[in-house]
Order: sequence, then C-alpha cells, then structure tokens
Amino acid sequence: MYRVVELDVPSSMHDAPTTVRAFRDWVDVSNRSEIAVHGLAELAWTAEEQLPLQHDPEAPSRLFVVRDDEDTVVAAGSYSSKTAEGTTNCWIAIGVDPDHRRRGVGTLLADHVEGIARAAGRTQWKTYAVSRQVGPASGPGFVPAPTGFGAVPEDEAGVRFLTGRGWRFGQVNRISRLALPADRGVVTALHDRAAAAAGPDHRVHAWTGRTPKRWLADIAHLETRMSTDAPSGDMEEPEDVWTVERLREHEAHLEDSPRTMLTVAVEHVPSTTLVGFTQLAVPDALDQPVFQWDTLVLREHRGHRLGWLLKVVGIETVERDHPGHPSIVTFNAEENRPMLDVNEAVGFVGVGSEGIWERRLQSDA
Repeated sequence: MYRVVELDVPSSMHDAPTTVRAFRDWVDVSNRSEIAVHGLAELAWTAEEQLPLQHDPEAPSRLFVVRDDEDTVVAAGSYSSKTAEGTTNCWIAIGVDPDHRRRGVGTLLADHVEGIARAAGRTQWKTYAVSRQVGPASGPGFVPAPTGFGAVPEDEAGVRFLTGRGWRFGQVNRISRLALPADRGVVTALHDRAAAAAGPDHRVHAWTGRTPKRWLADIAHLETRMSTDAPSGDMEEPEDVWTVERLREHEAHLEDSPRTMLTVAVEHVPSTTLVGFTQLAVPDALDQPVFQWDTLVLREHRGHRLGWLLKVVGIETVERDHPGHPSIVTFNAEENRPMLDVNEAVGFVGVGSEGIWERRLQSDA
C-alpha cells in the first residue's frame, strides 16, 4: 500500500531531525530517479545544496513523497507556483525510485500533485524530464521538439508517462560539460576576440555572493527578462517579475548553501547599466562540478559577442579563484545556437538532454 505525504520543508538543515531526515530522503530519491536515466552522477546535488532553492520568496516549493508499507520513500515530487493573484502557471516534478517503477507509484503521485494544480486554478503546467539522449536526434524512435531542434527517445519511461497523461513535448535542453582545466590558449583567444567585438562601450564586472548595492536593480531586471528573453519555444510563460526585495531574500537563502554564487555581468558604459549576466554555482567540495545557471544578454544589446565574453570570463574566474573542480556543467536550449557555438568553441561537450514538457488546461474564467 502506497501513500502520498506532504513534507514540512525545513527552514534550515538544523531543524528537527525528523524534518531534515525526510528532506534528505526526498533529495536522495530525486537524485537516483534522474541518474537512472542519464547516468550522470556528477549532476546530483546534496540536501544542503538543494534546500535554499526551495525557498523562493515569490514561489515557495511544496514537497511530497510516496511511502510504502515499511515507511520507505519510493518517490519524490514537488509543486511550485507564484503566490501572486492571477498566476496561471506552475512547475511540477515527479521522480520514482528505480526499484519501484511500473507499480503505479508515479501515477499516484502525479494524480496528487496535478490535483493541487487544478484546485489552485493553474492552467499552464511545466515539467522537466531528463533524457539519456546525447546530442541532436531525429527520425523513427524519437519524439521531435516542435522547435525543430532536438528530440528524445520515445521509449523512455518518462516520455511514455507524460505523453500518456496528456502532456505535450515542447523543447530540448542540451546538458554540456567542460572538463577543467580548460585549454588556456583557446579561452584566451576567445576572450580577446569577444573583448574586441564588445569594444570600449562594454565593461565586465564579477563578484561572489550578494549583489553589490549599485547593481541590485539591474540584476533584478535581468532576472525578470530571463522569463521573456530566454528561448522557450512556443511555451511562453507570464513575465516573472523580480524586485530588489525578492533578489535580496533569494540571495540570503543562497548563503546557507555549501555553494558560492559567482556572478559575471557586463555593463553598457554609456548608460551605466548591466545588459547581460551569467551565474555559476561553485561548490565547496572540490570533487563536485561547477554549475552554470542563468545566462542572458538583453535582446537589444545582442550582436557584440557579449555572451561569449561572459562565458570565457566566467571560466577564467572559476579557474583563478576556485581551482580544482573537475568540470563546469550547463544547460542550454538546443535552438540557442549562439550560446552552443561559444560552448563548443571553448570545449564543452554534450553529455545528456532534458526535455521540457507542458500541459495547458482550459481556463474556467
């Protein structure tokens, strides 16, 4: 007999032992469910690293597990959505322990979490499903992305599960890995080319931890534009507005993580505003990879190789200030050829994929 249980999300890893232990179980099953698909153990995050990500002040996470008769956690799921009135979208995740698949566990958990989305009036659902696929694919045996870039194997359990529940495949993210240390000659040459293209009207800044006060409004603006400027195929979401207050609270939570956030940003000198940024989560443990998170150049400032400049300065800064990590891992839309171009030029290699799926419901309004 299986049952769905909602967890109390710990405020810190020093909360009540039972609360923390339940969260660790949630993280463990989530990790194992994904590694069973793509085989990339390097992508697993610890509970200490995961916890701050569950405390978005505008979209807090609700976490769920499925327990069996012996009280063992056999599946993990999450639901998050903005709390603002009028919100239509949400994010759902489902992961089943590899040893407990094909027993109805995923269906039980999905029914529960999707029921919460329906009750909350959310009409646009999105989920991310990792894939074993490495590199572009097409033809028989694959489900193509409607963007025209990338595909996932149709025989994957996650693909069959989502398709059977009425979800629509929308986009492919390529998972890429750069082995460190990078080729210094290549990185330097690309830096020089990008700096020449950017010219004197652009200046690079870098910092770790909290955003300096002078750049808070600019980073909040760039975070907001991530929801409208980043490639999303035909799965456009409502604008996700970041305020300075939201950014401050988000960064305060990140300080509890055993990862240091490195931000590299480019300033448009004539306007004294930031027009692009990238963020890299650098773990304290040297045997773990660095994860490159959001990377964006505002649409109106593209065409000056600013994305290239952000990428190579990020690599140089990691290797100079945080040496010893095995790699940098990043996720990019398969149709984002400008970013894939710089990744490939500097030495990133595709190691897996992530399918982005959507389900839209008829609004009752």
